[in-house]
Amino acid sequence: MKIHEYQAKELLAKYNVPVPNGVLVDSKSKAAAAAKKVGTVVTVVKAQIHAGGRGKGGGVKLAKSPKEAETHAGKILGMTLVTPQTGPEGMLVKKVLIEEGMDIAQELYLSIVIDREISRSLIIASAAGGMEIEEIAESTPEKIIKEPIDPIEGVQPYLARKICFALGLSKEAMKPAIPFIINLYKAFQAEDCDMLEINPLVVTRDHRVLALDAKVNIDDNALGRHPATVAYRDINEEDPTEVEAGKYNLNFIKLDGNIGCMVNGAGLAMATMDIIKHSGGEPANFLDVGGGANEEMIENAFRILLADPNVKALFINIFGGILRCDILANGVVNASRKLDVNVPIVIRMEGTNMEEGHRILKESGLNFVVGDGMKDAARKVVKAIK
Repeated sequence: MKIHEYQAKELLAKYNVPVPNGVLVDSKSKAAAAAKKVGTVVTVVKAQIHAGGRGKGGGVKLAKSPKEAETHAGKILGMTLVTPQTGPEGMLVKKVLIEEGMDIAQELYLSIVIDREISRSLIIASAAGGMEIEEIAESTPEKIIKEPIDPIEGVQPYLARKICFALGLSKEAMKPAIPFIINLYKAFQAEDCDMLEINPLVVTRDHRVLALDAKVNIDDNALGRHPATVAYRDINEEDPTEVEAGKYNLNFIKLDGNIGCMVNGAGLAMATMDIIKHSGGEPANFLDVGGGANEEMIENAFRILLADPNVKALFINIFGGILRCDILANGVVNASRKLDVNVPIVIRMEGTNMEEGHRILKESGLNFVVGDGMKDAARKVVKAIK
């Protein structure tokens, strides 16, 4: 689950991670009062959307007076902000954070992520803060510092000092930076984050260390342990189709292709997208109905797939186990009749009750295309739209 910058900073402050003072507003009329409350000569007006690169799209502005903060807020609120991370369609700005300006001496990069190759949390740091980490990795990889975290020890002072030395921090800045790094990991671990990124992490001229920006992703599977954090969810920032799919316990991610995929099992879903690409097609989504799917879930999956105007064909790839092939076939037949499907449907099913499933499809009177294995089915679905 993604959360907004202002929410991430609220969360970090609970763990004594220093963040700038700020006030959230949702209208131009509140902006001047918010800037006065912040109390600094210079304030920063920042669009709050679930995407990075906001400054490049005009979503971050400096204001030298409360009146100027009001002007900037009026321009940013209601704009469709396009950044490298939003895609060309952009995202509507409904809130802005008005925050104290900083006398910045140094901008750094610091994040904690899950490294699945080593099965540990990993600290990534760089002296080249304020840039996209991907750009740093490509142009100057030697500037990236990586330190695995022992899951038993956590982040001890010696590890925090090692990172500070690698970043070239002064003695004065190192003193607040060490507890900053330690507390950041405490927040990461306690809140079940799978990514916590501070970019930039700033050192001010009076040697304070603060998270000037913060991006936090929280593991969805852990939200049951964090009822307060669930309240941070902003479904207006999420893809509406993905939100709809979540209501029916369907694992769905929208993509840019034109072949809708319905599969049981995440691994098989990934393989299905790969074989579609290998066959010259483009998958329109990742959709895992899970092993315990029933006819109602299959119907809802159909409806969600067909709601995408880009979908020109459906590829149903099922390995019958807990979800038997006959249940899948009945669900597909009933959904096709109820929803008046007018795109080609290619089905590959193997496993439990496969023969019964094929009989149901054949006797339905509907024009399904049945593939003889994954490769054959993938070729048929690509051919169907070409």
